[in-house]
Amino acid sequence: MSNTALLERPATTAAIRTQPDPAPLATPSADLPAVRSPRGFALYVGLDEIKAAEAGVSLPLLVDALRRTLAELAPGAETHATVALAPHGSGGRDLDVVRLALQEPGAIARTKAAAEDDTVEEETGVTVDISRKRVLIDGESAAFTYKEFELLQYLVLREGRTIERSELVSALWQAQDDETPGERTIDVHVRRLRAKLGRYEDIVRTVRGIGYRFDRHADVVIRYGHGTPSPDRF
Repeated sequence: MSNTALLERPATTAAIRTQPDPAPLATPSADLPAVRSPRGFALYVGLDEIKAAEAGVSLPLLVDALRRTLAELAPGAETHATVALAPHGSGGRDLDVVRLALQEPGAIARTKAAAEDDTVEEETGVTVDISRKRVLIDGESAAFTYKEFELLQYLVLREGRTIERSELVSALWQAQDDETPGERTIDVHVRRLRAKLGRYEDIVRTVRGIGYRFDRHADVVIRYGHGTPSPDRF
């Protein structure tokens, strides 16, 4: 067996009879929901050959141990084990790889949703992806520096509020930084940020004598990600 991302999937199916010859089930009425009952379970294990060897075991040994344990707990259970194979060096978590390789419905649904998100991102306009720390302009990734993205993100998360230059300096630069800008130097950073936004530069507004504000347009999409609400939204 090659050094690939391998996962074990012992799936058990058990049928328990309460009487020798049960009467045939009546056809459910159209007005009543069909009654469903558990018939088994699937266990996905994320572990490749190398990791198993480091623990002093092998995948076949683990499968055999699980089967023997199940035989002791439920002698009447039927089992079937299969191994998920993936190309050598496949990225991602082992468990995610095996769930997708074995066609687990939830994994397939998430993959499909991610593909649909990528399709949306290819449309025209600006996508500020807070969760992935990136900006897409007309479907192309913009070459923002770390500070430029942090500056835009700070304004985006405080949408509609004017942020003073002094607040931007204290929030985005630490006292120990080698090049802590003055309040007027913020204008230079904003000018560079706008240059990379191109025809969408006016999403970052200048409020004379105060600072800057992010104004959302119809062609701007903000992806906050899970657990990243704007601090000024109530």
